[in-house]
Formats: sequence, structure tokens, C-alpha cells
Amino acid sequence: MTDPLTVTIGGEELVIRQRWEVVSIVNDILIAVWFIIGSILFFGESTTTAGTWLFLAGSIELLIRPAIRLSRRLHIRRVRSATTPNDSDDDY
Repeated sequence: MTDPLTVTIGGEELVIRQRWEVVSIVNDILIAVWFIIGSILFFGESTTTAGTWLFLAGSIELLIRPAIRLSRRLHIRRVRSATTPNDSDDDY
């Protein structure tokens, strides 16, 4: 039988990960909302322009997705470097 995998994560890092996950989920929901409403507005000729703007908003939200992931990574790296001493044996 193998030993279970043990992962040590700081409490602050876990909170940061959870907060960024919420931001990502809200962003995904907004993407869906913009595209669904935009699609519905495309059915009427008088609301096509509004639908186009919502498609643009959804596309911008898609661009924000990787920015959220990158921000999360940078934030976690900053927290890790603040709690880890610089004089590590792992430095090369």
C-alpha cells in the first residue's frame, strides 16, 4: 500500500487561491450572460446593435480570463516569496 500524498500549503495561499477562483467563476458567468443575451437580442432587427455590443463584451471577458489566471499566479508567487527566506539551499 502506498502512502497518501501530503501537500503543505500556507493558510494565506489557500485563501488567495479561493478568492481568485471566485473571481474566475464570476467572470465565466458574465461571459455566458453576455453571449446569451446578445444571442437573444440578435433575433430582433431593432436590437441587433445591442446584441453586437454584448458579443463584444463577452469577447472582452474572454480576454480577461488569462489576465485573471496570470494575476493569481503573480499574487501567489509574491506571497510565497514573502514567507520563504531568500537564503535557500535550492537556489542555483
